[in-house]
Amino acid sequence: MIQTILHLSDTHGLHLQLGTLPDADVLVHSGDFTTDGTEQEVFDFIEWFISQPHPHKIFIAGNHDTCLYQNHLEGLPDNAYYLCNSSIEIDYVKFYGLPLFTQDVATKLYEKHIRTIPYDTNILITHQPPLGIRDYSENTHWGNLELLQQVTAIKPQYHIFGHIHHAYGIEHIAHTFYINSALIDNTHKMTQKPQLLFLPK
Repeated sequence: MIQTILHLSDTHGLHLQLGTLPDADVLVHSGDFTTDGTEQEVFDFIEWFISQPHPHKIFIAGNHDTCLYQNHLEGLPDNAYYLCNSSIEIDYVKFYGLPLFTQDVATKLYEKHIRTIPYDTNILITHQPPLGIRDYSENTHWGNLELLQQVTAIKPQYHIFGHIHHAYGIEHIAHTFYINSALIDNTHKMTQKPQLLFLPK
């Protein structure tokens, strides 16, 4: 059974600086693992990610990971999953991944994808925060209102994300833990550590 999740986000090409990661049943990266969104950056990250010893590995795309837009990844190991408006169930725990592509935001397709997040989701992985929760930087809330409304309705155990570098941390509101695990600051320095989450037995 899954008991622990190690969550990280916004490494922007600096993943090798992390060294040896803590053990966990599932390793999750919630996007912006590149800086310029090039294929080489994606391949470098995936090579590192799938080499990690964690039994299960999940990642989604952030707004910087542009070369993945409308592309499918093939050849991943059986224990590694790229979620793009899709889900995977591991030991009866359902993970759902919602990427953040600026093209979808511009066409309003992003909000459509938000509305189709399944109600039986246990762990919701997004790149953008919900409005008002771990989304504040430079005198602005950068979260999404529709995402907040959907998460409030779904009530997942965890909603994990990144995107806003200065909003790292955890909040527990009603039925859900909200976790921002953006690891670098706005000067592109690795200032935070991945967060280890525990699932109730």
